[in-house]
Amino acid sequence: MYDLLIIGGGPAALSCAMTARKRGMGCAVIASDDGSGWLAKSDRLDNYPGMPHVSGKELLRVFREQAEELGANFIHGMARQLQQIPGEWMVLVGNDVLEARAVVLAMGAARPKLLPGEDEMLGTGVSWCGTCDGMFYRGKEVGVISAWHDGVEEAQFLAGLASHVDYYTLAAHDLPQDERIELVSGRVQELKREADGKRIAIVTDQGSRAYDGVFVFRPTVAPDKLIPGIALDGPFIAVDRRMATSLPLLYACGDCAGKPLQVAKAVGEGNIAAISASEDLAKQA
Repeated sequence: MYDLLIIGGGPAALSCAMTARKRGMGCAVIASDDGSGWLAKSDRLDNYPGMPHVSGKELLRVFREQAEELGANFIHGMARQLQQIPGEWMVLVGNDVLEARAVVLAMGAARPKLLPGEDEMLGTGVSWCGTCDGMFYRGKEVGVISAWHDGVEEAQFLAGLASHVDYYTLAAHDLPQDERIELVSGRVQELKREADGKRIAIVTDQGSRAYDGVFVFRPTVAPDKLIPGIALDGPFIAVDRRMATSLPLLYACGDCAGKPLQVAKAVGEGNIAAISASEDLAKQA
């Protein structure tokens, strides 16, 4: 049980972790560490106070080292789902369920573009978690659509359950080298339920194949999919000046909380989110 779980690995998350530790909270930062964020790819920043002409990669390295020195834990993985129960939050990360008294969302502004048909069939034949739903497809045929390397591990897990696994790519990454997994070429265009109402077809520019279940893996999850019921402000998470969201003991900071998308703004909001969580937990105690 953590006092605070922070979802994201950018400047808002790392600033939040530093302040949380200075306030005596036990905290962990959940991040995929895939280096795909815009800041990690930036060659030079000239507007962050005290660190002129620094690269985004170097800035993140310094921030992370400082957070680690203060005692923040780091967990590699992607948060797939959050659920609140009385007195705590439960966060699904890979195969593990982590518990915390409060959660801060700091996962950036990325909002994945879903495939046509994906949202409508999510939970009824389409899944974003192989280790969660794989057992429902034991001995059946499944299709995996992946935009990143973690999809390979998920596909290998599914190959131990399903009778057949096909693998499609949404973005370039190392592909599975597993004789149980068939690599399928073609650009995925949509998901479509078959006329029998049971199987789902993956349609590509080279044809289509139907499966009992389809699994889609990306490095990001849209906020309203991660936490159903959270209030949004356009594409961003709605927050007040304390960085509190519409749900109790859930905070958001950085790019996911709105413009301007600047490092200095993200760092300040991460600091505020940690202070707010600390104050609210103290009141609760």
